[in-house]
Amino acid sequence: MPRSLVLLVVLALGCDATTPREALDAGPRPDGAGLDAPIVLEDSGGTHPDATGIDASDDDAGPLPDAGPPPAVVDSTSIDGKLLFGYQGWFAAEGDGSPLDAAGDGWRHWSPGVTPAPANVSFECWPDTRELAAPELFATSMMLADGRPAGLFSAWTPATVDRHFAWMETHGLDGVLLQEFVSELDPGTPPRAFRDGVLANVRAGAEAHGRVWAVMYDISGAPAATTVARIREHWAGLASSGVLASDRYLHQDGLPVVGIWGYGFSDRVGSPGDANALLDWLQRDAPDGERAFVIGGVPSYWRTLTADSASDPAWAAVYRRYDVINPWMVGRFGDDAGARAFRRDVIDGDVVEAARVGRRYMPVVFPGFSWSNLMRGMPINQIPRRGGRFWWTQFYEEHTAGASLFFGAMFDEVDEGTAMFEVAETAADVPTTGRFLTLDADGESLPSDFYMSLAGEASRVLRGERVATPDRPIGPPLPTCSPPDTMLVGDRCVPSCGAAGGDSCDPTVCAALPHLASYDCAVCCDTTP
Repeated sequence: MPRSLVLLVVLALGCDATTPREALDAGPRPDGAGLDAPIVLEDSGGTHPDATGIDASDDDAGPLPDAGPPPAVVDSTSIDGKLLFGYQGWFAAEGDGSPLDAAGDGWRHWSPGVTPAPANVSFECWPDTRELAAPELFATSMMLADGRPAGLFSAWTPATVDRHFAWMETHGLDGVLLQEFVSELDPGTPPRAFRDGVLANVRAGAEAHGRVWAVMYDISGAPAATTVARIREHWAGLASSGVLASDRYLHQDGLPVVGIWGYGFSDRVGSPGDANALLDWLQRDAPDGERAFVIGGVPSYWRTLTADSASDPAWAAVYRRYDVINPWMVGRFGDDAGARAFRRDVIDGDVVEAARVGRRYMPVVFPGFSWSNLMRGMPINQIPRRGGRFWWTQFYEEHTAGASLFFGAMFDEVDEGTAMFEVAETAADVPTTGRFLTLDADGESLPSDFYMSLAGEASRVLRGERVATPDRPIGPPLPTCSPPDTMLVGDRCVPSCGAAGGDSCDPTVCAALPHLASYDCAVCCDTTP
């Protein structure tokens, strides 16, 4: 769902976010990233989430015995206790044989309809393609360090999507919410045919690897006048074609799960009347087989009708009609402290309100954010991942606040740097031209599948196989610095006071080091034991 870092970018950076959901994050996300943070509360005991999705387990109980490998088949009869990743599935390539390719519009989301090149790429993280077979890769104009053409994948290719689900199985991940963009669902069009093909690939991948999946409609960019009708038409088609009857399609209370993302955002179309009409149909008036259990992708400030939420009081009742309240949080905060503050200021109250109205609460976790290629002129690595510490802090804060159901943004979102699947580890793994964000950007050497492994640890927490702890549970240890020459700042060694001038304390040198600028120079540069 394009929902860019709208709030963060608009409020903090003064940018005009026009992309889908991502731009709502740091803006929303095209898919997006936004800056928001969770809040930490003590758990009150118990081991299972109740009907509101609030987990009362005790995370301070100590380590649990090894639970062994994750289940081979994920339970598709309940949404509870799951970490579900958004799956964009919007990547297309010239030569992939898709309806978009046949229409002369082969390249999608890698670049604006032309062969990807350094000057036109619109994505941030280069996917790790080393496992992909030659037929799965489509040549760009760039070259890798070893002289091979730099190739990219297409979600139209069944083998590639199947591989994504194999990765989920390997790492014990539950599954995905396939993002269906209503603006691309007009019947008889190449975009609709492409999306239908991707949906078939996702279904096949989930069935082959024991994962779960469900559809989430994103209304970003869709005309308000036809959005409700288009969703109804598409959903009815999924029911009549047997898609919703798949044993891998996620259900709750015997009903197929569906997500609706975007109603109520201050920069999205649609009225409370539109949203209520759609909910009336999905929750009450649709025929058997089409009535649904509905996730509502809502603004992060849904409870107060402020900031990214429309202010019309009628939205308050709409938000509380959803069976699951899923606030968009990408870009609402940009570091661990911000995540903790967001929990304190927003999430704690959300959890209480969701429980009061008998709804499940599904917060978002995102690894970081960067869109310097999509939004030229923006800095790279805008919200650093910090080796997964940022992601884990969010998960820990949100889980200890009471959440036991999570939306992961996103599995394959390389456009804004929120991808959790395999991406390039170092500069040696990306093209020799262009600028791409790699996993070592924050000074740590991490394998390309590290973030799936980290998410797997969170899934173990949700399954009751391990306790949640404040610190990242996997990954290399912090480096050992060499004072007075270097000091630990965050996760890496940087020049310290001693290197800046020692006892001589040169104010000019001290001030030139941003991480020292807040210190009193006379103290900062004193290296006396």
